[in-house]
Amino acid sequence: MTHALLENRSLIRIEGADAQSFLHGIITTDVEGLPAGEARPGALLTPQGKILFDFLIWRDGDGFLMECDDDQRAALMKRLTLYKLRAAVTLAEADTGVSVTWGDEAASATGIVDGAFLKAGFPLRRRPGMEAGATGNAGREAYDALRIEAGLVEAGRDYALQDAFPHDVLLDLDGGLSFRKGCYVGQEVVSRMQHRGTARRRVVQVFAETALPASGTEISAGSKPVGTLGTVVGTRGLAIVRTDRVGEAIASGTALLAGDCPVTLALPAWTGLSFPTGASEAEA
Repeated sequence: MTHALLENRSLIRIEGADAQSFLHGIITTDVEGLPAGEARPGALLTPQGKILFDFLIWRDGDGFLMECDDDQRAALMKRLTLYKLRAAVTLAEADTGVSVTWGDEAASATGIVDGAFLKAGFPLRRRPGMEAGATGNAGREAYDALRIEAGLVEAGRDYALQDAFPHDVLLDLDGGLSFRKGCYVGQEVVSRMQHRGTARRRVVQVFAETALPASGTEISAGSKPVGTLGTVVGTRGLAIVRTDRVGEAIASGTALLAGDCPVTLALPAWTGLSFPTGASEAEA
């Protein structure tokens, strides 16, 4: 399967003379440097630097399209409106549903290149709306399997909003977080994490010999929790874990378990990250 219809995704159209500067000044993505034809991930943060909303954003004509989970759209539009003040910006609901194509078919498919999947080595294109005559969430499990292989998480399925920093979900590495532009909401906290190297939670791929337990199952090393299972497809899944605790477990030979199921954890190869091998940092 190289095609999926994502009924749980919705779009917001942002237009107006100030649309680019408005977005550039409040979200994590480098909007001014956003190339035509490419979608990049991003987030609107709390002042404390945690993810309040996550999305994809790309240029569309003279404006932008922002793709988010359908359950987030109304609240995200409301929050953007609060920041808009007198800026020459209009916000409107656009399509509901997104079609995605990947693999060999992606090269000839229409749509926007997904920059995060491209960084992970998996060309994928996104098209707003549901294709004519298509019904149901066809291919959703295949798409989730691709996300696991790429190491790309989604809010609600892999982590809770307002409970994760951008580094936790790899926004610092997949094109969704700029350290070169000026201030945006939560920027000071994110910059401190980057410069001090204090990010200790990261996305991992989870592997097992048998079917993994359900999403939400705790992953532990001995008696110490290290994270929670997110998306699961068969014997593979995603999780966000404390890398210092996982590194300590690997170094000491302590088994890692998802519930009662033995698992192996791996940081996505494209990130260039590795588990710490020295003494763990002080407990949070």
